[in-house]
Amino acid sequence: MNVSGLSLRDLEYAVAVAEENHFGRAAERCNVSQPTLSVQVRKLEEALGLVLFERGNRRVMLTPAGQSIVRQARTVLAEAQRLLVLASEGRGAPLTGRLVLAAIQTLGPYLFPLVLRTLRQEFPILSLALSEAKTAEILEGLRDGRVDAALISLPIPTSGLTVSPLFIEPFLLACPADHALAQGGALRATDIAGPDLLLLDEGNCLRDQAVAACGAGSAAGRHATSLETLRSMVAAGAGYTLLPALAVPAGADASGLTVTRGFDLDGPGRTIALAWRSSDPRASGLAHLASFFRAHAPAGTTAFRDDAPAGRDSVAEPV
Repeated sequence: MNVSGLSLRDLEYAVAVAEENHFGRAAERCNVSQPTLSVQVRKLEEALGLVLFERGNRRVMLTPAGQSIVRQARTVLAEAQRLLVLASEGRGAPLTGRLVLAAIQTLGPYLFPLVLRTLRQEFPILSLALSEAKTAEILEGLRDGRVDAALISLPIPTSGLTVSPLFIEPFLLACPADHALAQGGALRATDIAGPDLLLLDEGNCLRDQAVAACGAGSAAGRHATSLETLRSMVAAGAGYTLLPALAVPAGADASGLTVTRGFDLDGPGRTIALAWRSSDPRASGLAHLASFFRAHAPAGTTAFRDDAPAGRDSVAEPV
């Protein structure tokens, strides 16, 4: 087969189907009709002489041969994108094209609404694709090319990655209004290491940070799958929990069921950072993106200096 018969667009279609496990969603992602995408994927299979997808009534799955082809297709598309990036950098252009930006689940829903309008103004020709997942899933996506940049909570394994700290987000205590912790003097993290502590399920970095902050055992407390469920459990009187500051609504709880309190000066928190592959040729643009997030660190957080070396802690300044 002659390589002139291969189309980058057809490779994009195949990768989209593999990642969405659905022809309709893949077509929507690629901004084409489903029949068009299906026909082009069939043509690619015929050109390669392989069946890439096992097609069922409700789900599409990669065949063993398809797994290898899609893996290589991602590499080909990444190298093609590298050509465009090198050309744009040569013209002094900022970040362009499609950028998959992932965020941990306990951050994305609360940070994105605060910065998206300004972010689109700062990077007008950047096509953002947003996603949310747990830290381990995001890091896997970064390393295999499905994710371009990620908003994560430190620490993480940094091999092969550039990590640029953005801001420190404090944790707040959310407890029932009639709980003993709802009132009193300065609150310390060790005050909450009791049986009423509610935690997220295993695999959430916030769970590990909460356990470390207050010195509780890893099996302490009851568990929830999301911050919103934790908030409801607190309102129901099931116990208390730590919430990231951005996840706490402004003002008092209108229902009167919960109270939110801050800690003393040495209270717990987490460092939010932007991470990307060190091999990504868009390094200067991604560093610009990190600078944007530092410059627009939300109120109540503590921003890192913009001149801090990537991957190193630096002096933080209150926002």
